[in-house]
Order: sequence, then C-alpha cells, then structure tokens
Amino acid sequence: MEQNKPQTEQDLTQQAAVRRQKLADLRAAGKDPFVITKYPQDAYSADLKAEFADLPAEAETGKTVTLAGRMMSKRIMGKASFAHLRDQKGDIQIFVKRDLLGDEAYAAFKKLDIGDIIGCKGEVFRTKMGEISVRVNELTLLSKSLLPLPEKFHGLTDREARYRQRYVDLIVNPDVKDTFVKRSAILRELRSYLDGKGFLEVDTPILTPFEIGAAARPFITHHNTLDMDMVLRIETELYLKRLIVGGMDRVYEVGRIFRNEGMDPKHNPEFTTIELYQAYTDYHGMMDLVEEMMKTVAQKVCGTLQIPYQGKEIDLSHWERMTMVEAVKKYSGVDFDTVKTDEEAIALAKEHHVELPEIPTKGAIVAEFFDAFVEENLIQPTFIYDYPVEVSPLAKRKPNDPMFTERFEYFINATEFGNAFSELNDPIDQKGRFERQVAERKQLDPASKAQVDYDYVTALEYGLPPTGGLGFGVDRLVMLLTDSASIRDVLLFPTMKTLEPKRAENKAEKAAVNGSAEDATVSAPSVQIDLSKVKIEPLFADDVDFETFSKSDFRVVKIEACEAVPKSKKLLKFTLNDGTDRKRTILSGIHEYYEPEELVGKTCVAITNLPPRKMMGIDSEGMLISAVYEYDGREGLNLLMLDDSIPAGAKLY
Repeated sequence: MEQNKPQTEQDLTQQAAVRRQKLADLRAAGKDPFVITKYPQDAYSADLKAEFADLPAEAETGKTVTLAGRMMSKRIMGKASFAHLRDQKGDIQIFVKRDLLGDEAYAAFKKLDIGDIIGCKGEVFRTKMGEISVRVNELTLLSKSLLPLPEKFHGLTDREARYRQRYVDLIVNPDVKDTFVKRSAILRELRSYLDGKGFLEVDTPILTPFEIGAAARPFITHHNTLDMDMVLRIETELYLKRLIVGGMDRVYEVGRIFRNEGMDPKHNPEFTTIELYQAYTDYHGMMDLVEEMMKTVAQKVCGTLQIPYQGKEIDLSHWERMTMVEAVKKYSGVDFDTVKTDEEAIALAKEHHVELPEIPTKGAIVAEFFDAFVEENLIQPTFIYDYPVEVSPLAKRKPNDPMFTERFEYFINATEFGNAFSELNDPIDQKGRFERQVAERKQLDPASKAQVDYDYVTALEYGLPPTGGLGFGVDRLVMLLTDSASIRDVLLFPTMKTLEPKRAENKAEKAAVNGSAEDATVSAPSVQIDLSKVKIEPLFADDVDFETFSKSDFRVVKIEACEAVPKSKKLLKFTLNDGTDRKRTILSGIHEYYEPEELVGKTCVAITNLPPRKMMGIDSEGMLISAVYEYDGREGLNLLMLDDSIPAGAKLY
C-alpha cells in the first residue's frame, strides 16, 4: 500500500507548508486557534470506556461529555467521518456527522490535520462494531500542529531522535508514556513506604562549597556574589547525617545528583537517588528495610514479585546474603581469609590477571577481585556485605575485624542498585579517613577540588547516635520495574550533546517527522594538522591474499553508549548497534584520547567476527578501527568515524 512507503523530505516540506497556509487562512478568517486560552474538558477516554464497558453494540448512553486532546487519525466518509482523539488517559473514537455539526463546521473538520489539538462535545454511544465512541455536535480547533507527526508505519524509531525530541516520542509511542507514568507511581510508593515507617522527607543543598563525600568528579560553577567556586552535589549524605545529629532520627531525601563522568546504559550525568538515615539501627537493619521496601513497591506497582527484565525473570521474593570475601571465594576460588599481607594479595592479583589498584592493599585488591569475578554473576537479588575499609571511607569498622566495614551493596541483574552502612560516628576516625581520602585524591588529580569537611567532623563531635544509612538509584529501580534497557529510556530528558544551533533547528524539524538518524546528528568539523609533523608506520611488505582478507567482517556500528571501565586508565566500554537485534560490547584502550560522552551517537567501523576476548572480566566482541600515527613526536590516534547517514550493519568491502 502507498501509505507503507516512507515519506520523502520533499513530501514533508510540502506538508509543513500546507499546514502553515491553513493556519494563515484561519487567521484571515478570524479563527486563530492560538488565541484560545482554555477549554471546559470534563471527561477522559479511559474513564468512559470503563464506565460503559458493559454497554451493548449500537446502544446509547444519553450522557453528553466534553473531551479534549490530539487527533491521531481521521477517516473521511462523505457526510460522516471517524477520528481518534488521544487525551491524557488514552484514545477514544469520535464520530463526526455533517447533519449534526453543520455544513461549515464539518468542512472545517475535514481540513484538520493529524496532530491538531481539538475539543469536542457530544453523546457517548457504542458503534455497530462495538467501539465506545462520542457522537460530536460541537468541535473546536484548540491548537494547530504545524509539523506532521511521524507516519504510522515508520514512526520515530531512531533512539537519539526519540531522546532529543521526547515530546514527539510521547505523542507517537504510548508505551513510552506508560513508562513515565509508572516512574511516578514508583516514586509515590517509595515515599509512601518511608513515610509509613516514620521517616521525614527533607531537602538539602544542591550547591556545595567543595566536593563532599563520594569519590566522583563534580560539575564546578562560580557564585558571583560570594566570589567562590561551588560544585553541584555528588551525594546528599553528609547533610542528612547532620540532621541525625540534630535529633531528626529518621530522614530521607529524593535528590538530584550530578556527576561529571561517563555516560552509558546505566549512567547519566544527572540522576535521582534516595538517601535515608535511621538512628539506633545498623546495616543489618538497612538490609531488612531494603528487602521489605523493594517487595512492597514491586507488588504495588507491578502486582507481582516475579519481574521480567531483558529476557530474564528476576525473583524479588528471595534475597541472598554473602560477605564480599565469601562471594570472591565462591566465584574466583580465592579465599582472602587466608591472606595475611598486602604482598600475598598482590601476588594473587598478578596470578589471576586482576588489575592492581592505585594503592595495592589487601582490602583494595579484594574489591578488585569482586569486580573481576563476582558482579557479573549476581543476577538474582543479592546483598554483598562487609566491605574493605579502603573502599568505605564513611562506614563503621567491624568491631571484630577492623580491616572490614559494616557496609553492604545490593545487586540485581549484575548491577549495583544501592549502598548502605552502619554509619561511622567516631569523629577522630572520620577525620583521619577524610584526610587520607583527600590526600589520595589530590595525588591522583592535583586539580581536584576535594577538601576535608571539617564542619561535618565538628557535627560528629557533638555526637551521632548509632545510625544505619542507605542510598539507592531511583532510575535503576525504574529500569528494572519497566523492563527498560537504558537509563535514557526512564529519563524524560536525558543528557545529550547539543547540535549546532542553526542546523539543530533544521534537523529537529526533519527528525520530528521521520525519525531518521541522519537528521538527528551533526558531524564534527574536521581539524587541520601540520602534515610535516606526521610520521606513519611503513606499509607492510608482505601481501595478504584476497580470500584471507575477505574473511574479516567490517561493519558500520552506531555507538549507543560508552563508559570508562572501572579501575582501568585506558579502557572504554562501548555498547554498539551493529544492525542486528542484539547489542554488541567492544572494549578499546582509547580513553587517553577520548572521553566517553563525546563518542555517544557516533558512527564508526568495527570488525565483528573476531573471537570474544576477555578484558577486565568483560567479553570484548570485536575491534573498533582507529587510525594510529606519530604526531610531533607523540603517538596520535583517531577513532575512524563515518557519515551518520550510513546505517548500522552496513558491510564494508
């Protein structure tokens, strides 16, 4: 059928021009829709369908309603027509008849476009075909859509276009709206659960005077009046614990957090967490709270504890509990309870090809073993507790083993979902840990804005009661309960690299109507280099026969996500669209040359038929192609990037 063919750019330009002319005609006739300020809507689609669910075919209700929403389809049938109106709660059919509406109004209806926002008044009935509908006797154009929506069969499918233009995504993809309705329900149930346990919701500063708490790179800004640099918060912890000191024994905050770090399917530079603190309990109390809270929220939002996620079934009814040392022993075979010295731990790391941390202590190496061998196996809900003190600067030491802390993280689908402590309340110990942490951070990054929060130490000197604390990512929980593969799918407006202003305006209009990748991205300008400073490797003297060469499968790939591999200075982990139904993971040692966020959305070339190679415990499924050379005495590297209009999966010959 003709309607199955993708619309051309020329078609779309013509449609936009026709719509603008229709608006001009309306204005000339004194019927400008944009002067209307309100409309008396008194009913919604889903409510009407529920109310009259038992109404037989061709039956009348006698109920007159006033609806408002976007017209999503229109079928002209001479003197009578059908259309579908989409409102806040769903779609409903409207029946428009010339004899009821009048000649002039019916002619105006026929000129309406898909996407126009209309109001209508009429009687609810059920059609001969059994569909609840509204027989319209009044119809008003409330807002003119000047751009055509993505056409039915080739809608807004390009992910980058969907993220950039979430407003179009919400219009044409109802399941997307359902995700965000569910997100709201999840937050509501989380608040309800905590409120029911006697927790008080509070707000703490987003702008802080220096890096506070977590080891993360902040966004830095400047306060003009105070003439001082400030940072966007990377956590809410230390302010909340000040409130526990002040006698507010149970507090929580739903907080926006900002970290100037990589982007991937699990990370966005700004995200939402919930942190909570409870006096007179410990990390075991927090474990019990997490398990009960997760079960309660899942049951209320999803109606079940058996949660389908990306082809797996997650059973939230059962939670396993293991110490970190027990988990490392289970999955690597190494028992760190028998390791007495840092030197023994270093030898084991080298033996098992585990990357050494910057400061290779036994505790830090245990954490590295966990990253390398354990995390990928934690599919079902699992608490991992008793973390080394080296990676837990704010947690209380275990009284019977001061090398470890009363800390846990919980994992689902090989992903960390939350972090909890028996909070450190010894001000002397806390001060020492802060000072060591800041010194280490400045040693690694001399430009770091990290400082010791001496005011927090002072707060502890007034006395912090035994306290359990928990922080968890709301976005990851929403991903789990909505079966969403990427954090971008659960953020209404994920962080994106901006387009060039003028080209962005033009590209945005095109992407809105056809969702094509070439309309959603802009290639970076070329950089001029001094060729006299370039030195390249000699060409290979040995020939390779054509048959051997042709076995290498070079494919165009789209970078959907990119992140720095934890504990590695060089490796970046890429999630790639290679034109197939599954995502491809490739690791590449190019972090020296690129930050992850600048590569998201790029079109590149990869060899896809190399055997998987394990790097930092992750299978790398191929190789991205880069250009390597020497420039001015130093190694240069450029990832090979192609025109974004080339589709993923295209084979290179």
